[in-house]
Amino acid sequence: MNTFVALDVGGTSMKGGLVAADGTVLLAESRSTGRERGPDAVVTAVGDFAAELAQRAGTAPVAAGVAVPGIVDEAAGTAVYSANLGWRDTPLRALLEARLGMPVGLGHDVRTGGLGEAAHGAGRGRGDFLFVPLGTGIAAAMIINGSPYPGATGAGGEIGHMVVRPGGEACACGQAGCLEVYSSASALPRRYGDVSLRTEDVLARAAAGDPAAARVWEEALDALADALTAATMLLDPSLVVLGGGLAGSGERLTAPLADRLAARFTFREPPPLALAELGAQAAMHGAAILAARALTGSNV
Repeated sequence: MNTFVALDVGGTSMKGGLVAADGTVLLAESRSTGRERGPDAVVTAVGDFAAELAQRAGTAPVAAGVAVPGIVDEAAGTAVYSANLGWRDTPLRALLEARLGMPVGLGHDVRTGGLGEAAHGAGRGRGDFLFVPLGTGIAAAMIINGSPYPGATGAGGEIGHMVVRPGGEACACGQAGCLEVYSSASALPRRYGDVSLRTEDVLARAAAGDPAAARVWEEALDALADALTAATMLLDPSLVVLGGGLAGSGERLTAPLADRLAARFTFREPPPLALAELGAQAAMHGAAILAARALTGSNV
């Protein structure tokens, strides 16, 4: 059975491993990206980590898959732009293929996570669904016929920068009132007024009756319900899969969110909600699928 090197590159750390063709994770580890040393050093760190994993495999891996943040042109194999890593038009696939001596598949981190959930997680057998990780930021992957849709420029799925509160709080993207400002995991402590708290601390205080925490949580749910309603009206997904840090709150998220969606859909049923099943390894599973596609000459 073929073995693949699979990497999920984040803003500060990388998760990587060896994944069998059937989706079994044989090895999983993490490393720092070393972004403080500059964008070229990050490319080197990614290549070194992938090479280390390949050397540790019992059977030589046949291909590698890498998921990265930012704007990604999967077909060209280019990391078009990543604010966190400093990349601009970086030919990452070609650089890694030269470093590793094997085919490499490149994908956007959220879309690759959606691909993993489609194959091995909550989206199995659903065909078309929306994967929405609610983490430090918010993005989405539109899964169509089992594969993520990147959009015309590789920037599809930026639901976090959908304006849900016109004239609202300023967003780092330059707009005001974006979903990410209200409903991301990082937004809750900030809007509560204590960034030293964890998101789960704010949720615990809301559950205990703290009015300020309850207000922040209610507003986060309302904003998310508005964004998912708009996305559903446009895309008509069969399912919405919620991932990221906020998904760890389980029914505290899904139950009130489902109620809000039901109230907003006046002439049709809202899509069902599900929690992501693969957790932090979703993009790694998806990266293994990208590796398998690269092996056959399909990079998208």
